[in-house]
Amino acid sequence: MNKSYTRVLLTMMLAAIVVLAGCGAKQEPKEAVRDAAAKATEMTSFALTSKVVINNFSMSQSDELPEMEMVLAMLKDAELSVDGVFQNDPMQSEFTIGIHLKGDMEFAYNIPVVMTADKMYIKVPNIPMLGIPETLVNKYIEIDMKKLAEEEGVEWSPATMDLTKSQQFSNEVTDAVLSEYDQDTYFKSIEKEEFSVPEDVDAKQLVQFQVTNDNAKEAITILLNKVMPKVIDIMSKAEYKEMLQITDEQIAEMKEELNSTDESQIAADLEELKNHLTINTFTMNTAINKEGIPAYQEGNVDVIINDPDTSETVNLDMTITQHYKDINKTQKFEIGIPAGDDVVTMEQFQELLSEAYSY
Repeated sequence: MNKSYTRVLLTMMLAAIVVLAGCGAKQEPKEAVRDAAAKATEMTSFALTSKVVINNFSMSQSDELPEMEMVLAMLKDAELSVDGVFQNDPMQSEFTIGIHLKGDMEFAYNIPVVMTADKMYIKVPNIPMLGIPETLVNKYIEIDMKKLAEEEGVEWSPATMDLTKSQQFSNEVTDAVLSEYDQDTYFKSIEKEEFSVPEDVDAKQLVQFQVTNDNAKEAITILLNKVMPKVIDIMSKAEYKEMLQITDEQIAEMKEELNSTDESQIAADLEELKNHLTINTFTMNTAINKEGIPAYQEGNVDVIINDPDTSETVNLDMTITQHYKDINKTQKFEIGIPAGDDVVTMEQFQELLSEAYSY
């Protein structure tokens, strides 16, 4: 798949996870979602805890491939988390990426990351199996984003690190997505008994977006035929092209590829997909506090795909949660901006690795 398309799809997935609802009296679910998407762009700072848990990832014939069976065993109950604080002005964020794989080769690592308007700092974890030199362990690798762009022959722009502009982009993409989906088919308000939220979330309204076996074909058709053209138009705006580091030629290529798509073939493929896709669960729930802020989101996906050519059955069951706290408050940065002996440049990092592995 084209890298630009992948970026768009990932952006829309992230935007969809942040399904929101507005403030004041309870609104119609879809209206609440669209209003709150705009509200989200007003956040100037926040603490965030986000987690992806793979409850199950299995393949019916994995026992015929021992390596694959081992990987699947590690991924079962695997967790990926992001926990940190963010602020817009001045732009600064620090967060810890947590990776926890289970099974016979269980391991867990936390990787702190710090970002400013033009630099990124990544702490080198102590992973014995990688043989990282002790002189590098627990140091922060300083990545100069402007210098990196120049080395890659790309003109660097501060917009690529602009959290406010990124929020605005997500808002426009979210609105483009939501505007095309029918409220009665995909959205509904739910009660507290249907959605467990953290105790510190004073929820005023709970909204659910849901795709089922009955509307999956329609949902994908809408995404391809109606949403994607809108998203490409949003990406083509000057301020977003700069942020996404994409060119007019890439935009033109995406439009050409989209316009050349055989709609009748897509319709036939989607009709065929109905016979091989089972959606047990595909929901995105959001709890909105009294200020109209999306304080907590939870996405649940449980699907089964049967491949008619190989008779392979794949089951993916995962949960995604995001919890926003201390919104628009002064954030406390525990790490701060690394400096002095705690920092190595990318060049120093590469040189020390080269020396360690040159035996």
